[in-house]
Order: sequence, then C-alpha cells, then structure tokens
Amino acid sequence: MAYVPGVALVAALVVGCTAGSGTDGSAADSKPGSPTVSAAPPGKYRTLPSACRSVARDTLRDLLPGIAQLPEQQQEQAYGGTPAVTYDTDRRVGCRWSSEATDASHKLVLDYERVVSYDPAVSDDDRADAVYEQKKAAARLPAATSTGASTGATTGTRSSPPVSSTSPGSGGTDGGTDLRPRVLDELGDAAFLDDLLTPAGSTAQHRTVSVVFRTSNVVVTVQYTEQPAFTSVVPDSAELQEKTQALARKLAQRISE
Repeated sequence: MAYVPGVALVAALVVGCTAGSGTDGSAADSKPGSPTVSAAPPGKYRTLPSACRSVARDTLRDLLPGIAQLPEQQQEQAYGGTPAVTYDTDRRVGCRWSSEATDASHKLVLDYERVVSYDPAVSDDDRADAVYEQKKAAARLPAATSTGASTGATTGTRSSPPVSSTSPGSGGTDGGTDLRPRVLDELGDAAFLDDLLTPAGSTAQHRTVSVVFRTSNVVVTVQYTEQPAFTSVVPDSAELQEKTQALARKLAQRISE
C-alpha cells in the first residue's frame, strides 16, 4: 500500500502529458477562439527604377540648358548623369546632373528610397510614411492657415516667396499662386515642396527647390538648383517650382506604371 500513491502519481503525470500534447507541440495555440496575429502587408514596390534613366532627355535639356553648349561627346556624358554611391540598389538609388552656362549654372539631384519594415506589425507603407514625415519635419514648413496657405517663412535662410499674380501656372481664385514652402496635393500618397534661397553675400545667390513625395513604400526626393552668374540676379522661385513639380509628377506616374 505504501507504493500505491507513487504509482498513482506516475500514472497521473503520464495522463497529463498525453492530454497536453498535440501534433504542433503547442496546446495554447490549439485552443478554440485564440486570436490570430497576421503580418502587416508588404509594400507595393519590390525594386527601384534606374535613377539616371528616369528623366527624359527633353526634360534634361530644359532643366540643364548649359549642356547644349558642350561638344557632342561631352553632352552624352552630361545627360547620362552621375549615379549616387549606394550599397544596396534594391533599397536606394540616386543620380545627379549639372550644367554650366554663361548666365547661370544648374544642378538636378534625384533620390529613390524603398522602405522595408522589419516589424511584422508595421507595414512597409506605414514605415515609409514615417520616413516621409521625418523629411517633412526637417524641412520646417511654415504653418498653414485654414485656407491651406502658408502663414510665413521658417527661420534661417529658408525663403518665403510671396504670393505672385504673374507667376507661371497661376490661376487661383485670387489670380495668384502661393510660392511658399507647402504641402502639395495630388502627388503620390503625400508630398511637400521646399524652397531654399541662400543669403546675399560675396557670391551669387542660389535657390534650391525640393519636392519630396511618397508612393506606397517608396520615398522620392527631387532637388533642382539654379545659381545665376551675377550677384544682382535672384533665381525665379515660380519658374523653379513649376519645373521641379512637373518633373516630380512625371516620376510619380512613371514609378506607378
């Protein structure tokens, strides 16, 4: 009789282990009604386009007029652009072009970043949106009024071009276009424009207009810079903004094809 409790205990353990075992080795997972956690969906884009082939030759001629003044062989090299140095072309690619003319020099920089989330609970799109928001925050765009117009310039050397009634492409209800840094509509999933003018000094001022937009899990940055040859000339904000936006919209359409 002294051995009966031990035998009973062993039997109970055997029964318990048998009842708790399952084909997948996890009793908790097999309970009915357990919540199922699914991974966040991947981004739309798995690859990136060739950055140096993303801009049409006609567009490059318009943005970089100084290239046309070069010998033919040098023109081909200049139009071909210079690829950015990256270590993973599936995740990031870029290209830059430049030209020198008698009246002004121009530079165009293009950057593609494909964002991948390594958190199964966060989608690639959401992670890309966070990257985009970081870039927008770094630009320190002026606050917008209830009508969508910027209230003023940010601090530092960032420009605050006025509302112009004669700028190209104007045609709002008040006959003018707001040229200040701002969020852009109908460009990718989200977009903003920045306009930076260097302060006057011993050298000519140069203006850089940037458009950053996100489409699914890809963030694209376009930077277009003009520096006049003379210190008395200020680069035209309306013209540079119009050209930069036009290129950004072409790139957004092309990447979505």
